Amino acid sequence: MERKVKYNYEFKLRCVEEVLKKHQSINSVSIQNGLDPTGLNRWISVYIKFGNEGLLPRKKNQKYSVNFKLKVLQTIQKNSLSLNEACLKFNIPTNSTIISWRRKYIEEGLSGLELKPKGRPRSMNFKRKQRKTDKPLTREEELLKELEYLRAENEILKKFNALVQAEQANQNKRLKP
Repeated sequence: MERKVKYNYEFKLRCVEEVLKKHQSINSVSIQNGLDPTGLNRWISVYIKFGNEGLLPRKKNQKYSVNFKLKVLQTIQKNSLSLNEACLKFNIPTNSTIISWRRKYIEEGLSGLELKPKGRPRSMNFKRKQRKTDKPLTREEELLKELEYLRAENEILKKFNALVQAEQANQNKRLKP
């Protein structure tokens, strides 16, 4: 699935060429096309460094290794690079990516740069412990297992009854004038 892009490749290329080849100012081109001048300036920088491919939309979110993130942060510190220069040098789409890496590195250290799992964690990880032996269950174990099953079944039935009663109450409210 491709990501949604605000400006297509042809539009970006046309704006960049108006500035570079037709020698129009960045401000005039951005006003004519309803753009932010800093975004247009970034397109021009990317076009100069990477050519036409720099203006193409990215296929998906890039995942960076811990070593790469650390290298970027160290290079910025050592060479006193601006965020824009670092983005161009390492082909990172936005400044905010580096800003968040820096913040996490300051707060959590190297572990803050590690990839975190995405999405909602599983809520029902409970699984009954499997028996390792093939011995038959004792009478007490059988009864406990049956009791657990019946309690679960009872809870399901209670929830079902509550849903049925709620649905009947809704229907009664609708019928009353």
